Amino acid sequence: MALLTLDRVSVAYNNTYILKDFDLQLEKGQLLSLLGPSGCGKTTTLRLIAGFLEAKEGKFLFGGEDYTRVPVNKRNFGFVFQSYALFPHLSVYDNVAFGLRLRKVKEDEVKRRVMSMLDIVSLVGFEKRFPGELSGGQRQRVAIARALVIEPDLLLFDEPLSNLDANLRVNMRVEIRRIQQELGITTVYVSHDQEECFSISDQVAIMNKGTVEQLDAPSAIFKYPSTEYVARFIGFNNFLQFDERIVEDDAHLALTSGGRPFLLSRNPGTAQSGARTGAIRPDDIVIRENTGESSPNDIPGIIKVSTYLGRSYQYVVETDYGLFTANQETDVPYPNGQRVVLYFPKDKMVLVH
Repeated sequence: MALLTLDRVSVAYNNTYILKDFDLQLEKGQLLSLLGPSGCGKTTTLRLIAGFLEAKEGKFLFGGEDYTRVPVNKRNFGFVFQSYALFPHLSVYDNVAFGLRLRKVKEDEVKRRVMSMLDIVSLVGFEKRFPGELSGGQRQRVAIARALVIEPDLLLFDEPLSNLDANLRVNMRVEIRRIQQELGITTVYVSHDQEECFSISDQVAIMNKGTVEQLDAPSAIFKYPSTEYVARFIGFNNFLQFDERIVEDDAHLALTSGGRPFLLSRNPGTAQSGARTGAIRPDDIVIRENTGESSPNDIPGIIKVSTYLGRSYQYVVETDYGLFTANQETDVPYPNGQRVVLYFPKDKMVLVH
């Protein structure tokens, strides 16, 4: 049984629905990331779980109990804000101790738990400093310690790394994953950064206009997006429409509108009934000179744009089936106007809806 369940939940602002009949489940001990662009509903979902928003319709179940109308102060959830939300006039120690003192915990127990938590977030020795004397990463670790010290049933992160520079974000996401796994705490994490979410999550929910387009392990989403929206979001920016699909023993045979044949491997990404859109990443298309020969999974084209990326060149290739983008490492780039053939490896293409 799932620890957290959102069952056909709807949330509206001024009669405009942000979430409509929204469903979500999370198992105990897992880290689930809500990923998507601004306006997709991920922060609304997090605020609903936290208790800052109330559902217009549906139910929120936690631990088998109905939390739909439980006020925020009655939910034993820890929340880490994007802006840290530390008290500038309180020391690191007092910031972390704040929630315990609100709960009337005895001072000797406060000290034990605060120092234990500062050790977990590697801030022992900083307890007398104030937020203004800390780096961004240190402040974020104080915010995490403050959320964890109350021993919450659920930990919530709202884009916690967006205010940090690139190198610090990488270090902090490793720290967040380490702490979450060390404590085994169930966590919901909101971000618009794909790499960040994929690196720390057990499950990722790709959101679009208040719905979950795909919920799966990061590796499964990365290899086998189920919809064109998800595919585009994670870097599949080449799409090919098929008019017909023939299922064979170990592969699919797909035909374009012009009757050009394509072989597609039988994998989770090509086993969907009805899907007739092939997707492939630029790095997976192979470019070669056009010698006049043709075979399955080939499309002839002309180089229209060449861009140097450092380790490779990126080409925009014009074909009878539209423009395709392909990346290829080479010392001698193809010039604009060069006739080439694009080869689409059957194990690199996936079918999406």
